[in-house]
Amino acid sequence: MVKFIDEAKIYVKSGDGGRGCVSFRREKYVPRGGPNGGDGGEGGDVVMIARENMTSLLDHRYQQHYRAKRGEHGKGKNQHGKNAATLFVPVPLGTVVKDADTGEVLGDLTEDEETLLVARGGRGGKGNARFVTSVNQAPKIAEPGGEGEEKTLLLELKLLADVGIIGFPNAGKSTLISRISAARPKIADYPFTTLVPNLGVVSYDDHRTFVVADIPGLIEGAHEGAGLGIQFLRHIERTKLLVHVLDMSPITEREPIEDYETMNRELEAYSEELSKKPQIVAPNKIDITESREKLKEVKKYFDEKKIKIFPISSATGEGLKELVREIGKTLDKMRTKED
Repeated sequence: MVKFIDEAKIYVKSGDGGRGCVSFRREKYVPRGGPNGGDGGEGGDVVMIARENMTSLLDHRYQQHYRAKRGEHGKGKNQHGKNAATLFVPVPLGTVVKDADTGEVLGDLTEDEETLLVARGGRGGKGNARFVTSVNQAPKIAEPGGEGEEKTLLLELKLLADVGIIGFPNAGKSTLISRISAARPKIADYPFTTLVPNLGVVSYDDHRTFVVADIPGLIEGAHEGAGLGIQFLRHIERTKLLVHVLDMSPITEREPIEDYETMNRELEAYSEELSKKPQIVAPNKIDITESREKLKEVKKYFDEKKIKIFPISSATGEGLKELVREIGKTLDKMRTKED
């Protein structure tokens, strides 16, 4: 059963404010004893908080309603009601919070313990002690507490990775990530082995690192819902760089050049910005003799496009050092430009 959930809709309501109190002291020579009604307490806020130890939005499929408590009512003797506690709703790093009714993006939580106020608690009502004037020294009025905000929120999780590995099913994405990082994804020789994105940390160049994710289920028509792709295309949006793995194996009878063009059409159809992300092309499974023959044609195609390719074999490890070095070098250049 797939436990990775990257979308959820929840309802949140902040607490109402406590009402103010109408009360009078019992003192001689003071009109009606003197007003001493206290103010109501503030209602509790609802705040989203990013947690590094959360990996999906699964919890919010089971619990979809979050209500903060109301503030306490004011009391006599000028006792103000207690403010209600803030209700914190935990989400994984990389969660985008949207108003489900308007589509407005309210926040994007990418740092551990980062917070976002999504519903402010109602204001506490004023007690009658607040309404004393020179002409009305014994007011019998107090305010009700303000109502808390209520919203329906759409939560979308987008993985935080520097590099996204893309390619058709069985191109060798899972094997690649298992060879260059400590990630241990499920690997088999049938389509859609990977049902969830896998994250791995890759070391390069004197203990420097980058985070890599393999993006499952991308096939032709993915942007329209074919295969599993539309569930995971959003996870590529945060990546700085794409590694495009091409299946060179004669066994699968795939056409690498056609796959490359098809995949890029899918990216462009989903998002023009996504299609413009830099790519490193990695023809895979070159340990097979027939694949090396096919590589000549593939290399000629990319030479004409002035695109450098990095042939690899995820199975034997051939070419992986060169690929990782190129990924690290490209990321370093991009980070330098950002600075």
